[in-house]
Amino acid sequence: MSFTTALPTKFILPDLVSHCDFKLRMNRHHKQATAESKRWLFRGDNLTQKSRKAIHGLKAGQLTSMCYPDAGFPQLRVCCDFMNYLFHLDNLSDDMDKAGTKNIANVVLNSLHHPYDYYSPARLNRMTKDFYKRMLPTASRGTSRRFIETMDFFFQAVHVQAIDRAKGVVPDLESYISLRRDTSGCKPCWALIEYANNLDIPDEVMEHPIIQSLGEAANDLVTWSNDIFSYNVEQSKGDTHNMISVVMHQECLDIQCAVDFVGKLCKQSIDRFNENRGLIPSWGSKIDKDVAIYVGGLADWIVGSLHWSFDTTRYFQNSGREVKRTRVVNLFPRGK
Repeated sequence: MSFTTALPTKFILPDLVSHCDFKLRMNRHHKQATAESKRWLFRGDNLTQKSRKAIHGLKAGQLTSMCYPDAGFPQLRVCCDFMNYLFHLDNLSDDMDKAGTKNIANVVLNSLHHPYDYYSPARLNRMTKDFYKRMLPTASRGTSRRFIETMDFFFQAVHVQAIDRAKGVVPDLESYISLRRDTSGCKPCWALIEYANNLDIPDEVMEHPIIQSLGEAANDLVTWSNDIFSYNVEQSKGDTHNMISVVMHQECLDIQCAVDFVGKLCKQSIDRFNENRGLIPSWGSKIDKDVAIYVGGLADWIVGSLHWSFDTTRYFQNSGREVKRTRVVNLFPRGK
């Protein structure tokens, strides 16, 4: 008698929404900023109807408006443009080899370092300079520097990811976590918290271990939860740059056990954020106020990203509301 083990057809999501008690808010300018940002993204493009539909379903403007709820309209518009742009970069990098990612990095980083002088025929040159030149007048020097530095980190990590993908390498968990903190694109988004709220926090404060730990905990939650939510789509494409795949490979776990494992880490990252929030030192009333706004912005990102993940069609197509209610994800077949 022979026995065959049936492949799993579904998995259950961890209940991260209930574990996060931060208040979800929406920026009052979200409709106008969202509409204008999509027009900006579509201007001069050659996107297919399918690609445009995906961008509408992405709801990047909603994500931005929940993550920067107190931003004024000009700042929110820049953040919306960057969010659409970041997802555009993510989609481009998914389809590119290491040479392609390096070329994109050169265009983007040169555009950021030389927004008034550098020219390339690449559309990314125009897009990068356009949103960044609107950011510069009110961004502090430290904010601008952190934004460019973290974009550089992003491209360095994406380059490594492209090499791993080409070689079919599944990294170990520790290496993956380190790399994912940069491929996520969260770090430049943290710089935009400063920009969106007109903050000018001294470098020594931003570099304090507790502030760094808060940013890392928020990054981990946003990134690791995203790996859970996006796993179904990514496994259907054979993409292994996902924490679920890494854990399954390293720990020899099935899908559900790996999802539970990563879900536990996500909950611990929220707990870590809350613990560190209570350990913030004082630098005087003015700086303390700005730091509180910045840390509140990280919390907005945590709660905003969790709820947005079920509203966008990027991960659960049109079933996000049902998945949010039941937490059941039906696996797509490979090659979908």
